[in-house]
Amino acid sequence: MKIRSFLLLSALAVCMSFSTSVNAQTTYYQFKIYHLSKAQEPVVENYLKSAYIPALKKAGIANVGVFKLITPDTLDNKLYVFVPYNSLTQFDNVNSVLAADNQYKVAGKEYLEALSTNRSYGRIESILLRAFSAMPKPAVPKLNGPKAQRVYELRSYESPSETLAATKIKQFTVGNKENGSELDIFTKHNFNAVFYAEVISGSKMPNLMYMTTFNNAADQEAHWALFNNDPNWAVLRRLPEYGGGTVSKNERTYLYPVEYSDF
Repeated sequence: MKIRSFLLLSALAVCMSFSTSVNAQTTYYQFKIYHLSKAQEPVVENYLKSAYIPALKKAGIANVGVFKLITPDTLDNKLYVFVPYNSLTQFDNVNSVLAADNQYKVAGKEYLEALSTNRSYGRIESILLRAFSAMPKPAVPKLNGPKAQRVYELRSYESPSETLAATKIKQFTVGNKENGSELDIFTKHNFNAVFYAEVISGSKMPNLMYMTTFNNAADQEAHWALFNNDPNWAVLRRLPEYGGGTVSKNERTYLYPVEYSDF
């Protein structure tokens, strides 16, 4: 029994060590999507600009993105907030850190202390993602066009099963030796990606998400023409090991960054 207990404890220690190592090297992303009215938008934006983002930066969380829809949804006004975390522990602790920050509470008072009869927003949707090892950290895109004209393309590839999702992720990140991966082709044609990641908690799982960026709509169209006509993509998309309907829905959301966004 002592030998068995020793072996079990040793195996557990190895697993815990491996888990810690993985977490230490992995970035996690949260998308907070505010569903709000036009009247509520100034309150949320003031909170983000004056309280939330400064408090996150004080807590060591840099490069926070805030985005609006290029074509507004008249039925559901949305504001997208992108927050990168160095670990799940940092993500788990962030609300406690903010609650202990008096400067944050003063700056965000209108938002934080809103009454139920005068709410700051409708609801907040949250998506949690784990960065792909091929791009373990987010990148601030190297664009020179005005922020209001930029196109940030957020894509979500939903899969019909976990197995097919794993196959799609392999095609996206590994591909094959001769042709590379989808991610390699994006890099080759300078798509200025912010991130590539797998959703680990959200309402549309299983799926992967990524964000590429362009100076304007014409720049976006030109880049996608290069991708779609790339000979490596022509081969990669037809490889038998990546067939079988790995994507059941490809959802595209076109955004632009607000002036106080880090991206």
